Amino acid sequence: MRTAVAGTILAIVVFGASTVVAPTGIWSIKRSETDAVPSRDAELFFVGDIMLSRAVGKGMEREKDYAYPFRLVRDELVSADILFGNLESPISNQGSNVGSIYSFRADPRSVEGLIFAGFDVLSFANNHVGDYGPVALLDTLDHLSRAGLQTVGAGRTQYDAHTPHIVEVNGLHIAFLAYTNIAPAYYLELDAEPAVANIVIDEIAQDIAQSKNVYNADLVVVSYHWGEEYQTHRNEWQADIAHQTVDAGALLVIGHHPHVVQEVEMYNGGVIAYSLGNFVFDQNFSPDTQKGLALRVNVREGKIEDAEELSVAFTSTYQPYFKTATSTNY
Repeated sequence: MRTAVAGTILAIVVFGASTVVAPTGIWSIKRSETDAVPSRDAELFFVGDIMLSRAVGKGMEREKDYAYPFRLVRDELVSADILFGNLESPISNQGSNVGSIYSFRADPRSVEGLIFAGFDVLSFANNHVGDYGPVALLDTLDHLSRAGLQTVGAGRTQYDAHTPHIVEVNGLHIAFLAYTNIAPAYYLELDAEPAVANIVIDEIAQDIAQSKNVYNADLVVVSYHWGEEYQTHRNEWQADIAHQTVDAGALLVIGHHPHVVQEVEMYNGGVIAYSLGNFVFDQNFSPDTQKGLALRVNVREGKIEDAEELSVAFTSTYQPYFKTATSTNY
């Protein structure tokens, strides 16, 4: 993680059948402190599902430490230029439980942990985004924005939800997009306010093209919250969507939701991680939910140089820690 300088620009955004002038969101500029000439390379680090409620939240309260979940992994995380994960719980003290026993809502002070860990961009396109209603969803976006943490995949409108976040590091422009097909249906509608970006491949291909042609991204990362829970193998639909996503111009496809690790695949010059499993979660009921995967990817000039898979394990108090690493060169 590097110090970011934020700015806002306007662009013509085409979504569905409509063309509007809309804000692109915020660019994060991460300056190299040593290179006079930008090296146009970057280290990207991806982790799995992050849920800061329930037993994880109680643990932070018990320790009086909202950075507690990340204490054993921070050194590895902050060494990357960009850190990305999926935020599985709204962060708010507002809203009402929509009725599910699996509804999550984290204390706003838990943002301290995300800052401590060095997160830059978080996907908020998932099935728990509306657990405490639209008020908590919007409040979460506000808490994260005020903390300098960027979100993708959810926003006040569908235009916001489909807008990429661009991080500039060492002269390289990296776009992040996020989608899910399992959020409550009303958040996925075209006129939803607030809104979540749906997995519709034609729209995703359009978003990827705009990331490159309008926002001048050198490479695009697409995050999907998808698949079947507790299944250690991706299904054919996931593979089809992932392949179409890479064919449309994405370099990396990062999956979440199954709560277990699924395959990592090289395809057409890109890398697809179908599910990274859990990263901070209180699911200790099976061997598969008690391990996760992190992915470190080095890119240069918009192409992947190498990738490293890091196995994640958990303490009895749900703190993740890294175990073994396996590298792949390209």
